[in-house]
Amino acid sequence: MVQQLAYLKETPSQTAGPYVHIGLIPHQAGFEIFRNNFSNVLAGPNTRGERILIEGRVLDGTGTPVRDALIEIWQANSEGRYNHPGDTQSKKLDEDFRGWGRAGTDFRTGLYSFETVKPGPVPGRRGTKPQAPHVSFWIVARGINIGLSTRMYFADEAPLNAADPVLNLIEQEARRATLVAERTVRQGRPVYTFDIVLQGERETVFFDV
Repeated sequence: MVQQLAYLKETPSQTAGPYVHIGLIPHQAGFEIFRNNFSNVLAGPNTRGERILIEGRVLDGTGTPVRDALIEIWQANSEGRYNHPGDTQSKKLDEDFRGWGRAGTDFRTGLYSFETVKPGPVPGRRGTKPQAPHVSFWIVARGINIGLSTRMYFADEAPLNAADPVLNLIEQEARRATLVAERTVRQGRPVYTFDIVLQGERETVFFDV
């Protein structure tokens, strides 16, 4: 049976299609079909840590915003622990922090946004150096056959970024910079801007995970 499978042709690839919002974030497409809509708000009213806004655009190779992309993020809480059974650290678990969110780029402006808290450092794999605070991203859209995975790091965590084992796998400094979000303050709230470039000279680093 194994030998027969080796000769089967590959199944045709399929992109997310034009109806990804209806199936995954229907409220953005004007449909209320879920009892509980998945949200771009990760933090509850009692979540510990510094509250931040992450926003940006998904850009194609010509710099044009992709206005129908879907983005999911997941991250550790402010202590550096994930809200997942697989994370058995002794750090405090924040019951008011979901740690996962979903959003679409705005049909008009192309902007996406997430309301969350700044994560803490997390352990590296298999005893490696601790990883700098970061947020994991997953992007799908029409024209993308396989969802793209990347990370966002924080520009104001330069010492930790310099020692991060994942960032150090990227040899070119300009390529590492595509994963680092700059910080500004808007109406008293820290805002980290993270544009995701799908192709071209400023293409974001994507990971095979």
